[in-house]
Amino acid sequence: MPEMLHVRLGSRSYDIVVGERLLAEAGEYIAPLLKNGSALIVSDETVARLYLHRLTGALETKNIRCRSAIVPPGEQTKSWETFGGLLNTLLEQKPDRSTTLIALGGGVVGDITGFAASVLLRGIDFIQIPTTLLAQVDSSVGGKTGINSRWGKNLIGSFHQPKLVLADVSTLATLPRREWLAGYAETLKYGLIRDTAFFEWLETNTTAMLSGDAAKLTQAILKSCAAKAEIVAADEKEQNIRALLNFGHTFGHALEAETGYGDALLHGEAVAIGMMLAFEMSVALGLCPKNDLERVRKHYEKTGLPASPKQVRPQWDIARLMEHFTRDKKTKGGKLTFILTRGIGQAFIADDVEKAAVEQALARTCA
Repeated sequence: MPEMLHVRLGSRSYDIVVGERLLAEAGEYIAPLLKNGSALIVSDETVARLYLHRLTGALETKNIRCRSAIVPPGEQTKSWETFGGLLNTLLEQKPDRSTTLIALGGGVVGDITGFAASVLLRGIDFIQIPTTLLAQVDSSVGGKTGINSRWGKNLIGSFHQPKLVLADVSTLATLPRREWLAGYAETLKYGLIRDTAFFEWLETNTTAMLSGDAAKLTQAILKSCAAKAEIVAADEKEQNIRALLNFGHTFGHALEAETGYGDALLHGEAVAIGMMLAFEMSVALGLCPKNDLERVRKHYEKTGLPASPKQVRPQWDIARLMEHFTRDKKTKGGKLTFILTRGIGQAFIADDVEKAAVEQALARTCA
């Protein structure tokens, strides 16, 4: 049986449904949410080949009229050019304010579809059907939408909550191993920021989870979504505590920008490296016990997560990385903000980090 969570945001509240073979039942969950019995599905070329026909078939059994728009796969899709093209494609379908968009795909599709929904006709409904582990545990929940620019990742976007998140764990069976690990990094994040017990559960159950055990996957996804839902309900627009969800992301976004948002470094891989850098800097600043760092490093080795920027390229331009940090969304008044840690499950917001400490951390790990 599917499991369900509720994200409590007043009039913007919605359910997260997690389970196996949910695509086949999608019409039952989606039909009650539609205002005019029709939907526009946005997917990428890879996911559409695998799952678009299943989704449209399930919706048609409930007499839901379906049309679709297909975008290229990959992080580079989150660009002004692709976004503008998507809006034009959607407008060609003559949507009105009762139209609902459905994002069928990973985090890129979810981000660009949500952003389109937030601005199309000044805002219409959308539904998330995430098909990657990263999207199921993280990006499909919470209402952050957006695209990248040459100045940085996700600097253009909006907060726009979905009406439903439908996470079918069966879709994960087609993921390449690299995508599994990219999603696992975001799963691990929830244990590292403020749930030591979940980290310990992952230490025991990761092998089964990454081998496709549906029960373990469902449990991990539910735990991750529950943690994020609790934080989002307390701080929907990231004025304070929600920033904890960016653990590893400030470092990771800078690395992604330097590699051009391509296949050289997936988002989840960048986050994995970023979390390790945050631990290493926390230890160097005397904030975190070294034993916790080594315990996390051991877990990385067990799972195959990338831990060092040098696994991506042998040397990085530290000045360029520092420039990316100054453009990070958490930077205020020119002061660098990082999510650091006092130990496993003890992340905190450090809102006035000395540039020298960051440069030293990068010199130890990137130069």
